[in-house]
Amino acid sequence: MSTVTAERQETIKEIVCDILEIEPDDVTQESLFKEDHDADSLRAIEILASLEKAFNVVINQSELGRMVNLKGVYEVVAESADWK
Repeated sequence: MSTVTAERQETIKEIVCDILEIEPDDVTQESLFKEDHDADSLRAIEILASLEKAFNVVINQSELGRMVNLKGVYEVVAESADWK
């Protein structure tokens, strides 16, 4: 199973919080970007693109459906990067 180190989790969280314009303390691993933080589809695409650039990976846009909270983003990035 793929894992995300604490350092990578922090980087991912910083990217997400920056794009959603929320404080890191306001987001949990399970809080939903759209419902809890008023994110729209454009922001989701922006998160995906920023993660691709930061981690030098390619993430299929079909994965956006799983990227609804930090936990989902961690899993998608780990799988895309093939982190073991």
